[in-house]
Amino acid sequence: MSDANSRFEVVVVGAGPAGLAAAAAAAESGRRTLVLDATPWLGGQIWRGREAKGGSGSAKRWLARLQATDAVVARQTTVVAAPRPGVLLAESPEGPREIGWETLILTIGARELFLPFPGWTLPGVVGIGGLQVLVKGGWPLDGKRIVIAGSGPLLFAAGAEYRAAGADVVLIAEQTDLGKLARFGLSLPRLAPRKITQAAQYQASLLGVPYRPGCWAVSAQGADRLEGVTLRSSRRTWTERCDVLATGFGFLPNLELPRLFGCRTANGAAVVDDRQESSQAGIFIAGEPTGIGGEGRALVEGLIAGFSAAGRLERAGRLEKKRRRAMAFSRAMDRAFALREEVRNLASPETLICRCEDVARRDLEKFGDWRAAKLHTRCGMGPCQGRICGGAVEKLYGWDAASNRPPVFPVQIGTLRDPEPGSRGASK
Repeated sequence: MSDANSRFEVVVVGAGPAGLAAAAAAAESGRRTLVLDATPWLGGQIWRGREAKGGSGSAKRWLARLQATDAVVARQTTVVAAPRPGVLLAESPEGPREIGWETLILTIGARELFLPFPGWTLPGVVGIGGLQVLVKGGWPLDGKRIVIAGSGPLLFAAGAEYRAAGADVVLIAEQTDLGKLARFGLSLPRLAPRKITQAAQYQASLLGVPYRPGCWAVSAQGADRLEGVTLRSSRRTWTERCDVLATGFGFLPNLELPRLFGCRTANGAAVVDDRQESSQAGIFIAGEPTGIGGEGRALVEGLIAGFSAAGRLERAGRLEKKRRRAMAFSRAMDRAFALREEVRNLASPETLICRCEDVARRDLEKFGDWRAAKLHTRCGMGPCQGRICGGAVEKLYGWDAASNRPPVFPVQIGTLRDPEPGSRGASK
């Protein structure tokens, strides 16, 4: 493809469910569309590995729908900067490339929220979603004793997956209490009836595994690696022996790119209108960056963004009812799985908050904001660039850990020095 064809009417950044839906809608509407993603596969983390296996369920339908269009796909392509209006700077295995756009759709997903506690840096303590990725990549779990501790519907899904991979799931600890969970369950027939069947399937696959609402991990024990985890409920505190502790407290929207483009954010999410358009004209945002809502919300928002970007506002408007229902489900999840204060403050003065730069909680107590803490302790300045500790300090101190300085992801110096226009790495 020539350099002259490196400009697209619609560019979709992110190829998870929202991105696939947005790209399909825009391409079906006759717009010259590019969808790009940092990974080698389509489907994001939620549908990771489905493309290679021919897909199943929703993944299969949406992958086929995109494949039936003329949309161009660029894999292993990471957007790192916006050197001038209407242009993205991206890095791919073939080198840097500049991509021109008339309308931009950001569907860049979310990341896990980790809250520090004593022992959380021990080998054997992993993120719930991170362990799912390892399992999908073939990491062996046969016979390993696993405790799952955190919050949110992912605990059930992950537990079922770990057990299917041969793990001995010892316990699932959910920090939300039983009353909130019951109210959330009663809302499902109205807000998300399909989730009832899904939940029943997970429960059946986890038959015999203790599920403890109102329970959370307070510390991990071990010398060179994890040997056990201490848990607490309203009634008691005890220690479970385990080989792996999978922990996580939901997700945080990825907002690096929306902030890079000056899109307004509030309450930790990108602000959009009923067409999914951001505060910046011509930039649409869909899926988890607008708020955590799962596959259903991501798909409907992606469709609305794609049709809106293509100028098909009437078609986008027909999806408003589905969007409102998906938003109501998201709000119900937020209420049900809100963090309890005991969980927010598990870290002791000696607990590392920034694992990259070895910054403990006591090192941060004297500062009043994120900027001052970074300048004096290097918290958030390591390889992850605050993507782990940033969420933690927001929950611990209420600090705004936002940053919009390019490059927004680690990048080779050559990409910044000598970007080459073109469409290398693009395919159907």
